[in-house]
Amino acid sequence: MAGCPPGIGDVGKNKVLTEMAMGYSRSRVLCAAARLGIADALGDGERSLDELAVSCIAQPAPLYRLLRTLASLGIVVERTPKRFVLTSFGQPLRKEALNSEWAAIIFLSDLLAECWAHLTECVRTGDNAHRIMQRQRVISRWSKDSEAAAIFRAVMGTAPAEDYMPIVRAWDFARYSSVADLGGGGGALIDAILEAFPHLEGLLVDRQESIEQARPRFEAPRLAGRCKLLAADLCKSVPGGADVYVLKQVLHGYTDESAVGILRNCRHVVPSNGRLLVIEFVLPDIVDHADLELERRLMSDLNMLAVAGGKERSAAEWRSLLNSAGFVIQRIISVAQESASIIEAC
Repeated sequence: MAGCPPGIGDVGKNKVLTEMAMGYSRSRVLCAAARLGIADALGDGERSLDELAVSCIAQPAPLYRLLRTLASLGIVVERTPKRFVLTSFGQPLRKEALNSEWAAIIFLSDLLAECWAHLTECVRTGDNAHRIMQRQRVISRWSKDSEAAAIFRAVMGTAPAEDYMPIVRAWDFARYSSVADLGGGGGALIDAILEAFPHLEGLLVDRQESIEQARPRFEAPRLAGRCKLLAADLCKSVPGGADVYVLKQVLHGYTDESAVGILRNCRHVVPSNGRLLVIEFVLPDIVDHADLELERRLMSDLNMLAVAGGKERSAAEWRSLLNSAGFVIQRIISVAQESASIIEAC
């Protein structure tokens, strides 16, 4: 009789490399749990396997295997055989929780993961995954999932304002009277800027769907009347009227040609005594050692390749990009507690 098949991840001689190769396994477990709605089915109580199978529309036997794996990750606990409760660690998997990470988990482990599956062809052709799938006549999950656009908006700029304070405190907005956040999504960054500098007036600019999602944030008493919300396509035009314009992790999603187009639109409206702040990763000129923080930035670079066709850039590349649009970099500020830097230009 043939021997038992090896366990997952035990097929190679180099444990570190095989663990890297299996890095997707936890992601897929989280994705399955989120898609099935396990956390919401558990709620605040204890549920039996059969109850969960009905709520999640799943077969009991395979669901049990998934639940036990989730228990090993600390997301649920099996209190007695086939009876489970959600842990505090697993609470953010609930779709309607105040601290919900449901949208982020679906976005990262499902919608983006599909693009990463085409990384090899992205590198071979230079195209993003969506173009590759179109050529292959593959219908993407982005196209099939009716919630995809809402999920994307739910994870862009929707964090608490305090998460952005390290960036806000790294640059002195006090000398100016108005700030425009271009492509600011849910408005967390401009919220943080207005909170830290009470004299400022703000402008949030994004597509109409994102503006509508951000609107409740700016109806709060502390922000009421201090920030205008304006729908616009930055590739076509940038609204005037502000002293400082901020682009946070917007340009990395675009090719050089498209990014220069957005920057030229900014050049038309940034006043002579104003500033443009580009908040992005700044890559080193060479990579000569392993580094976890640098890995994060370079993984983002590949993510931009696969998903949007954009790129992360080095200081020299940022300088060339901004110069092409008529800007001159004044300084690049590394932000404590953040991977991104503030590229100040005028």
